[in-house]
Amino acid sequence: MISAHARDSFERIFRKAAQTRLPVKADDLCEIVPLAEAGAGATKNTQVVVLTISSIVFRLLLILHFDEDDSTRGYYLNDSDGRPFQEAFLEICNLCCGAMNQELLRYFPDLGMSTPYVLNARCLPHLHELKPALLSSYSVVLNGDVRLAATVCVCAHAPLDFVADTSAVEETSGELELF
Repeated sequence: MISAHARDSFERIFRKAAQTRLPVKADDLCEIVPLAEAGAGATKNTQVVVLTISSIVFRLLLILHFDEDDSTRGYYLNDSDGRPFQEAFLEICNLCCGAMNQELLRYFPDLGMSTPYVLNARCLPHLHELKPALLSSYSVVLNGDVRLAATVCVCAHAPLDFVADTSAVEETSGELELF
């Protein structure tokens, strides 16, 4: 139900959002490599942040996998930040999903985005129950040290075809969008 152009577009939109929103600093290295399956490399402590973008014709789940280990906590929290790790990380995840939402709004004017919620990664094998038309997973490594993963799951309710132009330079820094 999703064309090859739409698959490629969703994946490029994800990559652009991840490379611009997951790093703390613009010059931090962000390596994204495809994974064979969702949850590959997950430990018993791995958690996922789930965000949803919905339209009339599709539902997209952006699932960001993380372990709350020292390197991840140290990367996303600075010494003067008194917030809990999950609060800071959920904000980053929300910005990443928001960047995807902004790109998709060019092609689908009727989008809604959920607030992030955290689950255990043991839920990932159940994504197939949603009968997704697209299910892609990626390893995301920041500065060679911080290891995350991501899954993009798209369920289509109608035939879906579009070609995203992700070459445009983004001019905003991530303002809050209210619905």
